[in-house]
Amino acid sequence: MVEISDLVHVPVFSGLPEDQLTWFLSQCQELRLKAGENYTRQGEPADAMYVLLEGEFQMRGELAGENIVIPLKAGDVTGVLPFSRMKQFTVSGKAVSEARALRFPSARFPELVQKMPELTTRLVGLMSDRIRETTRFEQQRDRLAALGKLSAGLAHELNNPASAAKRASSQLRALMTRIRDASHELGARDLTAEQKAEIDKLEASVTQNDAPPPDALTASDLEDRIDSLLRSHGQNDLWQLASSLARKNFQPEGLESLFASLGADTARAALTRIAAALEIFELLSEIESSTARISELVSAIKQYTYMDQAPVQNVDIVKSLETTLIILNHKLKRGVAVKRDYEKVPLLVNSFGSELNQVWTNIIDNAIDAMEGKGELRIHTYREDGCVVVEIGDNGPGIPLDIQKRIFEPFFTTKGVGEGTGLGLDTVQRIVKKHRGNIQVKSMPGDTSFQVWLPLAESAA
Repeated sequence: MVEISDLVHVPVFSGLPEDQLTWFLSQCQELRLKAGENYTRQGEPADAMYVLLEGEFQMRGELAGENIVIPLKAGDVTGVLPFSRMKQFTVSGKAVSEARALRFPSARFPELVQKMPELTTRLVGLMSDRIRETTRFEQQRDRLAALGKLSAGLAHELNNPASAAKRASSQLRALMTRIRDASHELGARDLTAEQKAEIDKLEASVTQNDAPPPDALTASDLEDRIDSLLRSHGQNDLWQLASSLARKNFQPEGLESLFASLGADTARAALTRIAAALEIFELLSEIESSTARISELVSAIKQYTYMDQAPVQNVDIVKSLETTLIILNHKLKRGVAVKRDYEKVPLLVNSFGSELNQVWTNIIDNAIDAMEGKGELRIHTYREDGCVVVEIGDNGPGIPLDIQKRIFEPFFTTKGVGEGTGLGLDTVQRIVKKHRGNIQVKSMPGDTSFQVWLPLAESAA
């Protein structure tokens, strides 16, 4: 049998009058649980509050598509609480060891409120703590999910140039062998100064040519003409050189003087070296381009997270938006055209920079999902009434009118189970309000627009 002394060790009952504790016990049912035995089950009606007296307990279940396990101990109060709107238990409660608990039916809550007002106040505080903890958990989960999506995209974006640079550097090894052998062969021949100058002149004209490549049709015609010229001089297997020279917009007449001053074998050795040198320069350009892309992405990540920077500073809104677009490029390049209309004068906002990036990320990511990865993303910035206004729009199907009023509610989502937590736009609204701004949405089929207003920094104003 449960005694008043059992309740005294439960924090929310500490210091309450004995007559109130006696009444509370008279309304309770004592539960003696074996290890592994449930006292609540997920999905069942939430019809009781439980006071855990002895033993160890757990809450288990699926929350927002994720399996969770929360340990409980003697002295905790769980289940439904006064003024809670919970209709069904969202998780299952069970004993991990042999345990004792009290079950207080929710039907008695009106009497509890009247007879034990101090306990009611404490239980409401407990419920508030529970809501904050649940919200914190969901927000953390949402941030981790968003980070996971961004990380996967960035890994893919970084892998492409890294793989290209690695592939190019591997090809350089073989080319260095080819150019060495060709140079040795030329060195073994008794060439005149004029012949050496002719080879060097042709090699320089090809490798140092920075002119833009011709269009595909012109390049194809040039390649055929260069290949025909090489074949006419007995060089039937230098098609790769013909292709490389065509991309450089090299005219076939430039080879005539080489064949005129050199024998067939010497000309072939010279062309082999020139072809290898040309490929090396092309591969070096590819490596340079790939490493520059990696550097750009790393720089974007640092700017996006404001790594090594002051947490609060004047943030250029356009730079913040552009950094976010770089981070989301892996999703944009699949079929989303970005239309930019930026204010020419820099617009600065005194801000937690990384938090503003989170605002743009959530809105843009939702727009991409709404358009199913294909459509037009519109970004417009301007200045009005001492504020920076950022409009982010898309030509997706739109948000139904009955849903528009709820999109900023915590945990509200139109996505399937496991696809969204409903915290993205709630987080956006909280961050915007934290910056003393506001956010509005207008939507109809084919035209959805989020408008974010943020106060200009004093220096910009």
